[in-house]
This record gives sequence, structure tokens and C-alpha cells, in this order.
Amino acid sequence: MNKNNLKLDAVILARGNSKAIKDKNLVSINNKPLLYWSIKDCLDCKRIKNVWISSDSKKILNYAKKQGARIIKRPPHLCLDNSSSESGWLHAIKKIENEYKIDNLILLQATSPIRGAKDLNRSIIYFFKNKFDSLFSSNKVINYYNWEKKRNLMKPLFEKRLMRQKIQPQFNENGSFWIVNVKKFKKFKKRTFGKIGAFEQEFFKSFELDEKEDILFISTLLKIYKKKL
Repeated sequence: MNKNNLKLDAVILARGNSKAIKDKNLVSINNKPLLYWSIKDCLDCKRIKNVWISSDSKKILNYAKKQGARIIKRPPHLCLDNSSSESGWLHAIKKIENEYKIDNLILLQATSPIRGAKDLNRSIIYFFKNKFDSLFSSNKVINYYNWEKKRNLMKPLFEKRLMRQKIQPQFNENGSFWIVNVKKFKKFKKRTFGKIGAFEQEFFKSFELDEKEDILFISTLLKIYKKKL
């Protein structure tokens, strides 16, 4: 396997209209817009050829272009609250393929700024080495003693209590990024399919910025762990 040939493009969806946090993708995280951290990770990654930002916002597209990313103008009907990420990625693929052929893509969420270029490099190599059709970023969790609530009564989702050492770990799809074979992604129109791989990250990289109270938390984590990324 020639590592020099293991390269692909990246796509980041970053719509302008956000309900919980106004202009969320440009909110300041350690004196940089949230979107900056994902663009930087891609530009610093040796395995990524081009990074594309898809957005309906001129402000976001102008910022992304200044940072060295390529831009895709996404139509408003693909940027609604109920618009799927898959629809945005399929639109981006069509626009990129108007310029050149792409076989694989890495799809990133701007709301997960704590990942680093090293993870992207390693995950791309892992994807190609194992000949996966799709891959998701993950973190290991010991998530056994869960309960569900039915009619105000709690019901356990486990049969018996086990020693911690005997609990099989589960892998949480943490939403930081996915890697997909483009041809099969267009066929299945979902982010995981075929031979699926999971790239394991440290737990602190699993946090996302969705609500206002996440801003300080994410900023603090990024500041603490910045040297490890």
C-alpha cells in the first residue's frame, strides 16, 4: 500500500441559519470562529487534497475562502431545520464532480472542533488499508446499565449485573466525521453502508457544540488538549 496515494477531498456542511445559537458556525471558540478549527484540521492533514465548505451563507463562504477552502453555494431548501446532512453531501458531490472525479470523501461536522489533523490522517489510512466502504469516528463506552422510561415507570435494558471487567465495550458514533466511497454513498444515500469501519478516538474528542452552554465547555477542552491534537 503506497501511503502517498491515499488522498481524498473533504466536505464540511456549514449552514447559516441556526436556531439554538445564532451564526453558530462563526461563534468564537478560543478567539477563532468554530468553523476555523475544522478547516485547519483539513488543511493540516497530508491525506486531504481539497477542503470544500458547503453553505447558504455568504458570510460563511467568504470566510472559508479566505482560510484556503473551496466553496459550494448550497440552495436554501437544503439548509432547513429538517434537511438531512445526506442531501447536503449529495449536492456537494454533484458540484465537485462537475470539476473532477472523486472516489472517496471525508465528511466532517464543524460542530466537533476537537479532533486534530493526526486523527484525520490515521483514519484515512485505516479506511484504505481495510478496504472499507464507509467509516465513522467513534469513542469506546462502557454503556451497559441503561434504563428506559415507560408510563412513568423505569425498566432496565439489561438482564443482570456484571463485573465491569466482563462488560463488552460499545462504540459510540460521535459525529465528528465519516469517510465514504462516493459511488456507494450515491447508491445508498446514507453515511454508513457496506463494509463499515469505526475509527476510535479519545473520549474528550466526542463532544459537540450544539447549545449555548457548550461554548465554554468546548473552548476549555480545546485549550487543555490542543497540544495533543
